[in-house]
Amino acid sequence: MSRGSVYPAEARTLIDPATGARIRQVTDQASIHHHPFFFVPAYDDAMARLVFISHRSGRPEIFAEERASGKLLQLSEREGIAEYSIYPSHDGRYVYFTAGTGAFRVHTETQLEEQLVDLSDLGEARLREAGMVADAMGTTALSFDDRYWALRFSRSGCANLAVIDADSGACDIILQRDTIAHLMFCPDDNNLLYYAGPLKDRVWIIKRDGGDNRRLYQRQPGEWITHEVWIPGTRELAFVDWPKGIRCINVDSGVERRVTSFNAWHAICNSQGSIMIADTNFPDIGLQLFNPLDGIGRPHTLCQPQASNAGAHWGGPFPYEDGPIKVNAPQHTHPHPSFSPDSRRVVFTSDRSGIAQIYEVEIPENLLERLQNGTS
Repeated sequence: MSRGSVYPAEARTLIDPATGARIRQVTDQASIHHHPFFFVPAYDDAMARLVFISHRSGRPEIFAEERASGKLLQLSEREGIAEYSIYPSHDGRYVYFTAGTGAFRVHTETQLEEQLVDLSDLGEARLREAGMVADAMGTTALSFDDRYWALRFSRSGCANLAVIDADSGACDIILQRDTIAHLMFCPDDNNLLYYAGPLKDRVWIIKRDGGDNRRLYQRQPGEWITHEVWIPGTRELAFVDWPKGIRCINVDSGVERRVTSFNAWHAICNSQGSIMIADTNFPDIGLQLFNPLDGIGRPHTLCQPQASNAGAHWGGPFPYEDGPIKVNAPQHTHPHPSFSPDSRRVVFTSDRSGIAQIYEVEIPENLLERLQNGTS
C-alpha cells in the first residue's frame, strides 16, 4: 500500500431506524478508520474530498474519498503520523500533519510531500504527550485563509506554541507555558487563536503574534469545562460545562450566555454559525442538532451513531481535581460529528460494527430549514 494508490469505493447506504435519516457508510475495511477531530474540517470547502485516517496498511495513513467517483486515494506513506494532527486546507490543495518530530503537508493532487519544520533541529522535542486526551492528541490548527498553521510541541518540560507561515515557511514560537492543547484559529479573525491550558484552567486565547495571552474563563470548583469551539460570525467561544450543557463567552466584551442545556459532549457549529451538532454520552441519546443562537438550543435527534463511546470517567464528576489520571478513552470510539461545508451532511465515526468506520448522515431538508430559519 503506497502513496498515490487508488482503491475502489467502499460506500453503502443505510437508513437510521430511529429517525429515518439516510446514512452513507464511507469506509468498509477491517481496520480502524476515523475522520479528523471534531473541530477540524473533514472536507475541503468545495467538498471535492473527504479526508480521513485509515489503518489498513497496519499503521495510520492519510486517505481521501474522491467524492465524484467514491474511490479512495492514499495520500501519505509515512511512519509515525500523529493521526489527530491532520488538517485539510480549505482550498483543498493540502493536508497538513505531523509525524515524529516533523511538520509536513502533502499535496492532494500530486501526493508530493513537503516538510515545513523539523523539530529535531531544536534538540529533544516532541509533538505530543503520552495518553489519549488534551495535549496527547497532538491536534493542530490552520487559519481559515490557509496562511498560518499552528502546532504545539514540548521541550525541556515546557510546552511551546509555534505558528508557521505556510507561504514563507517562517516558524515563530509565540508562547511557552505548562500546558498547550487543542489549538483553534478564530473563524472571524486569523490573528486570534484559542488554546487549552491545564485541565483545571483550560480556556485561553492569544493573538497570532503572541500578544494578549489571557484567560477567557475562570473555572469554578467542581466544574468540568471542556471541548471548546468557536461560533462563527459572533466572536464567541463556546465550551462544554459537562454534563450540564454548553455556554459561551464573547472574546471582546466578556459577555457570557447559555447555548444549550442537554448533555452535549463534542459539539461544533456549521461554517455559518447557524446550526450546531453534538454527540452525547451518559446517556447516549444520539447525534443532536440545535440552534446555538437562540439561548435555548432545543435538541433534535439526527441519528443514532451506535458508537461504544469508551471512557468510563465521563460518567462521574470532574476526575482531574487532584491532577491527571490514566483513562481508557480511544478516540476512534467517539463519534466526533462535524458538518460538511454545505451544512447538509454530518460526518461521524462509529465502531458500531466492531471496527471504527466513517459515516456521513444527511440532514433532512425540513429539519435543516427549521434550524436555519430559527423556527425549531
